[in-house]
Amino acid sequence: MRLSATLDGKGLSAFDAESDPGAAPIPESMPNAVDFLTRMQTLIENLAKLQALELERSRLSQEMRALPAEVAGAERELAGAERQSAEASGALNREEQVRTRLEREIEGHRQKAARFRAQNDTVKTPEQAVAIEHEIAFATREMERLEDEELASLERTEEQEGALKRARTLVEDLAAALEKTRARTGERQKQHAEQLAALNAERERVRLEIEPEWLARFDRLAAARGTGIARAENQQCTGCRMGLRPQIWNQLREGQLLSCDSCSRLLYWDPAIPSAPKQPQPEMIPGAGRAIRKPGQAGG
Repeated sequence: MRLSATLDGKGLSAFDAESDPGAAPIPESMPNAVDFLTRMQTLIENLAKLQALELERSRLSQEMRALPAEVAGAERELAGAERQSAEASGALNREEQVRTRLEREIEGHRQKAARFRAQNDTVKTPEQAVAIEHEIAFATREMERLEDEELASLERTEEQEGALKRARTLVEDLAAALEKTRARTGERQKQHAEQLAALNAERERVRLEIEPEWLARFDRLAAARGTGIARAENQQCTGCRMGLRPQIWNQLREGQLLSCDSCSRLLYWDPAIPSAPKQPQPEMIPGAGRAIRKPGQAGG
């Protein structure tokens, strides 16, 4: 009896029965069976270890890709605060320009009113006096209106000065936060790069310990499914959660490495991991589910 480990599309085959004249079956098969299970267990451990390494590499790579997004988010927040600060500063400048214009117009109306008052002493007719008083009254009303606008501008300026102060404080805080984010992400990138380097070295070492046929099969499944090997638990594939045929389940419990009929992942059973407890069933209440016998329905 000779033991061979071959790739048969489903798993590592058990025994190839070939005649071995002169050899006693039982003494020869026992060492071969132990050797077969040992090699299969080593293969399973290496494949499971390789998958754990691949998943950790994927997690670290994903985190490294997300790190620049953290910096970009902090930069966007700072840019938004800087825009608010610039807008508040621009609003203050515009209010100053408005008040400059208002003061110039107020001074013009004041001078005009003064000139008309000076002309009161030289009027010749009542009509001229009425016209001059009308001009003086108009100039006075315009000065009052413009002064009200100037006061409103001062009130807006006071509010905008507060907004500008808050915006500048926010800019300073966000700028400091951005520097911290850059330092933190830079350190995390360095740590992740070191961890990835260690994982890549361990990954290459483990891959060298796996037979090329199994390695190619694992790589193909991992590329298609995300994972190439899954643990069998409670007669289910933990990769796709589909049930396993009793024969497959029994072979797995014997230590073989097989394939899931549903997702094609490599399947193994780990006796060190206890099965999940079954959901408790409700206790039957005596008499529950029986039809209630009405009076007069008693038999014989």
